[in-house]
Amino acid sequence: MTLPPKPPARPDKVSLWRYLRLFRADILSAQPAKLYHAWMAEFRTPFFTSYMCNDPQLVDTVLKDRPNDFPKSGRVREGLVPLLGNSVFVTNGEVWKRQRRIIDPAFEGGRLRDTFPAMLAAAEAARMRLAKNAGQTIEIEQETSHAAADAIFRTLFSIPIEHEIAAEVFAQFRRYQRNQPLLNLAAFLPLPRWLPGWLPRAYPRGTRATARSIRALIERLTAARQAEIAAGTAPDDLATKIMTTADPLTGERFDTAEMVDQVAIFFLAGHETSASALAWTLYLLATHPGAQDRAAAEAAALPDRPQMADMSRLRFTRDVFREALRLYPPVPMMVRETVQAETFRGRPVAPGAQVVLSPWHLHRHDRIWADPDAFDPDRWQTGAGRQAARDGFLPFSAGPRVCTGAGFAMLEGVLMLAVLLRAFRFDPDPARVPVPVAHLTVRAKDGIWLRIVPRAP
Repeated sequence: MTLPPKPPARPDKVSLWRYLRLFRADILSAQPAKLYHAWMAEFRTPFFTSYMCNDPQLVDTVLKDRPNDFPKSGRVREGLVPLLGNSVFVTNGEVWKRQRRIIDPAFEGGRLRDTFPAMLAAAEAARMRLAKNAGQTIEIEQETSHAAADAIFRTLFSIPIEHEIAAEVFAQFRRYQRNQPLLNLAAFLPLPRWLPGWLPRAYPRGTRATARSIRALIERLTAARQAEIAAGTAPDDLATKIMTTADPLTGERFDTAEMVDQVAIFFLAGHETSASALAWTLYLLATHPGAQDRAAAEAAALPDRPQMADMSRLRFTRDVFREALRLYPPVPMMVRETVQAETFRGRPVAPGAQVVLSPWHLHRHDRIWADPDAFDPDRWQTGAGRQAARDGFLPFSAGPRVCTGAGFAMLEGVLMLAVLLRAFRFDPDPARVPVPVAHLTVRAKDGIWLRIVPRAP
């Protein structure tokens, strides 16, 4: 069985400054091999102490049992503020609860059925764009980014990616995504402004300006939608649903500024993460042609114009997508912090410590998963695989802060795969093996290059 590329192995013992240099370049490259076996690891520096928790019981404590005692890290939040403002992704406490009370109804099951035609239109548009590259080897991440952005704009604002503002948001975000790491040293080190300029800063050059530009474009879309709602001409899409939903406790609705924050995270979560997941799935299928043929056969058995009910027939394709999310979780690490003294596995943990929950490590943990680095979609139909998923599968987080768009993402990913695999075969470029790195999500250092081969009608 062909194995996907593993994260670069690092010595189990490295100096602090070497670790920091590696961390600054890419958080995935800095991870030593022993972390894929350890239940917990403590990391101390002169500036902070963090605890990586791979023990399933600890993960449940932080995310499910006592989430209020482990809020999102304020240090990590600082790196995301320029784009996300005060969105639901970075808030805590009562502010976060109010935001979720307004947002969650838009992503309930019935609303997902309403968004299906827009998702299908985005998938078909992606198929037609790829058809123009038939027989060529192309960088597929750019194409999956285009497809995912199109799906978000169609479902959120009822506009295709070709819309002038949507196209500009997409272009600006591509620039932002390549320059902004998921985490950087400035998120953890409280460095004063007077320190020399060569030390790491919270925002790479141009990040603030690009974020302001993206937010200004989103504000134009949001203000236009508010005007349509007032005039009674707004389409019944996700943006309208969210903007017209009142908090059941206070009766308040999002104003324009608050809605800009939320749209920014919808675009990040619904576009950036979906693009990453779809690109890695296509790569894994390209390197495992037997699995690709099975998924393509499932897709070929669907009606020409599938309905949402048909998605239940794509059982193997869904397991393929799950397996890709396991090996390449779009968000590789989540950081919480302690608000009081804790005890983790018999070890005292002080207030203010960073708690790192890492899907990247959990999904490849050798005490949880059998043959953890292997691509094996069939594991999801075994008892051992289902137990491993309960213990160590967190692509969308868990507990009260589970991603509100998780169902949206799974539906979109499986639908996109079905539409594309029915039309094309994807072959890898053996000269360009992708190396995973963490930008805003897990992407490939130099892209993912695949050859597009049309399937016989």
